[in-house]
Amino acid sequence: MSEPSRPVRTAAVIPAAGRGVRLGPGTPKALRALGGTPMLVHAVRAMAASRAVSLIVVVAPPDGAAEVDRLLNEYPLADRTGLVVVPGGRTRQESVRLGLAALPQDVDVVLVHDAARPLVPVDTVDAVIAAVRAGAPAVVPALPLADTVKQVEPQAQGAPEPVVGTPERALLRAVQTPQGFAPETLREAHHAVVEGEGATDDAGLVERLGTPVVVVPGHEEAFKVTRPLDLVLAEAVLARRRATDGYV
Repeated sequence: MSEPSRPVRTAAVIPAAGRGVRLGPGTPKALRALGGTPMLVHAVRAMAASRAVSLIVVVAPPDGAAEVDRLLNEYPLADRTGLVVVPGGRTRQESVRLGLAALPQDVDVVLVHDAARPLVPVDTVDAVIAAVRAGAPAVVPALPLADTVKQVEPQAQGAPEPVVGTPERALLRAVQTPQGFAPETLREAHHAVVEGEGATDDAGLVERLGTPVVVVPGHEEAFKVTRPLDLVLAEAVLARRRATDGYV
């Protein structure tokens, strides 16, 4: 008789070591309050909302792991979801690499999620996981672009920039997180790509290997809170959810 197959295990890595200077001075962006609750807590809850996610690794500022651990202990998750906090590095790439190192060997799917995307719906999380489980080595959620995009020749700040091209909008997508990967694919990408070579997300590192990356539909509420206006929009989305869905 064949041995029973073991369940597929999914873990999420949330890099939260950045300062988020574009959001203004103060506490690190991930710890800013959104509806009275730290943004990082919302991001952790968004991953834990998927029943497929059994472990979440939060990568904290290098000198703030104990503080983040204490904070998250104030917002306990359901027993089915484990939570680990590890210190991060000087860059996002280094922090994700440290988060990957904290994963147990039995993880089959790894998600990497921005702490600054606190309101991603669980359906989007599950769609990414399902695509990796179906055999895709790398998966990103993304949305079609609403605006026309121009390629420019960069100039000094504030100076007019010459337009050098207009990419076909129908071929472009705005990428979100969580991005999902086969663990061995993401580890190989992080070890193969030298820091600072220009990839702005983990899927970009995988692309450098020549490994296929596929897109699944994203969601408009999975936007990134980067600037003060984004925080206003996030507060509005959160207020609507609390009024209509009983969201906490």
